[in-house]
Amino acid sequence: MKTKLLLSLLASLSLSAATFAQAKGGSTGAAGAPADASLGPEHASDIGNSANWDQLTRQGRTGDYLVGKVAVAGGELPWDAIPVTVSCSGKTSYTADTDAKGRFLIAPVNPATTGVANSTPANIPGGVDAKPKLAAAFMGCTVEAALPGFDSSTLTIANRNLLDTPDIGTITLSREEGSAGTAVSNTTASAPKDAGKAFEKARTEWLDKKPDRAQKDLEKAVQIYPQFAEAWYQLGKIQETANSPDAANSFSKAAAADPKFSLPYEHLARLSVKAAKWQDVADATAHELQLNPRGTPEIWYYQALANYQLGKKDVAEASAVKALSLDPLHTQPNTEQLLAVILANKGDYAGALQHLRNCLTYLPAGPAADIVKKQIAQLEPMVPAAK
Repeated sequence: MKTKLLLSLLASLSLSAATFAQAKGGSTGAAGAPADASLGPEHASDIGNSANWDQLTRQGRTGDYLVGKVAVAGGELPWDAIPVTVSCSGKTSYTADTDAKGRFLIAPVNPATTGVANSTPANIPGGVDAKPKLAAAFMGCTVEAALPGFDSSTLTIANRNLLDTPDIGTITLSREEGSAGTAVSNTTASAPKDAGKAFEKARTEWLDKKPDRAQKDLEKAVQIYPQFAEAWYQLGKIQETANSPDAANSFSKAAAADPKFSLPYEHLARLSVKAAKWQDVADATAHELQLNPRGTPEIWYYQALANYQLGKKDVAEASAVKALSLDPLHTQPNTEQLLAVILANKGDYAGALQHLRNCLTYLPAGPAADIVKKQIAQLEPMVPAAK
């Protein structure tokens, strides 16, 4: 009976984990819908476009949110959103993404737009039950940006009257000498003039939410300069959003054009997850982590899922734990459920049960939470009650 129950639990957990990975397809936008990167940066960021960003700051009371900006020394901002991390006492406590202008917002989490049930991040110092001003709760914490191939300056949320201004300043990214990988390919600087012009035109069209025109100009750029890694990458993103089978080829050409360019590998991993090609997922994630050892919650999650499917339980567990440590807002909400799968498969039913119970603290009411409740009910008889 115990074996049958465990097999049923593992089957339902494994199915939900794989299904989530296939459906995720990237970061989420409004109402938890998959972000459409081809439509512009506001669709790949929790902040949204300029109007939405300004609206959020206007609606909040001073002290309830913080704002800042990321700039690249001697260069332009990349097309993709830049992750920003708030660390308190050495632990990641909050994450955000920049918008197209490099701005970021640190604010209470809105469950209606993120799919996270908590109204504020659980790791805010001092606890959230007392409902302190968000700015005051982050006092003394540090803020950095994370972009492969770049060093980030650090901002400290200073002991000053944050009720006067929510602006904590500008984070500056500078090229890191001798880095293993980079999010900005050197092939861009060496592109012929006509290819570079087409690339920049495509960026403007992408920002204007004209993906079809952007795609044509990116195709023109790579035709002129086949080694244009960033143009292949951005072309692949648009194709991926359109579910085009050409996306994998574009990402592969981006990686081949510049072996140090790290960004294509997460997309190659995601496409391989959808195809259930687990060794390809493991290879793509391992390659990205060689170029960008810090990784992202997504890449660690994909690595955990792939290694679980390949029977490498210890590697899968370590990767899932790493993903959770980088993701306090649970932007990858299935990571903890996958960790429960791994622990249950290793015979740690108590650990699996605890992680499933944790899921209910941030999953919104609905089918996903209902599945977790059923899984908890399956596991509870297998864990002796604490005396």
